Amino acid sequence: MRESTVLPIVRAVDWKVMFRVVALSPLTRLSDDEKLEVLRRLDQFRQWHSLDDERYCLVCGKIIAGRQIQVAGGTRGNGALRVSCPTQGCNSIPMDWVLTTNEILANVEKLAEEERKASELKPAAVNGDSKAIHNDKSDEHFVSRLRRFASHLMRQT
Repeated sequence: MRESTVLPIVRAVDWKVMFRVVALSPLTRLSDDEKLEVLRRLDQFRQWHSLDDERYCLVCGKIIAGRQIQVAGGTRGNGALRVSCPTQGCNSIPMDWVLTTNEILANVEKLAEEERKASELKPAAVNGDSKAIHNDKSDEHFVSRLRRFASHLMRQT
């Protein structure tokens, strides 16, 4: 099976299929007014007053603004318009975004501070070149804690 050159569905190495790749719709370019209208229409959960409005993504733990949100699809793309989180590797959609209240911002900062403190307390290993090797998994712990925090928020709404 040959590798597609336009939008790869499979990745081929030496004529062997190595793994499947999901083909995504190209991003749709819209004016600010059009993008705001699309956000208002496709986000059934929260109102958008401007592209400067921010949301907290429960999936990736990032704060995103309307200007950053990606729009894909449409009549020239593949099917209906879709909006998604701009964070690389995050496939969240409007139902995964919550308003950035003071409580949420405080909890996000608190979690980040706890993770910074935890990573400072862990000693780094040293390799043969006397260079520090950080073998802690603080990023994984941080993501795990954000997920627990997000599930707590989802239960409250």
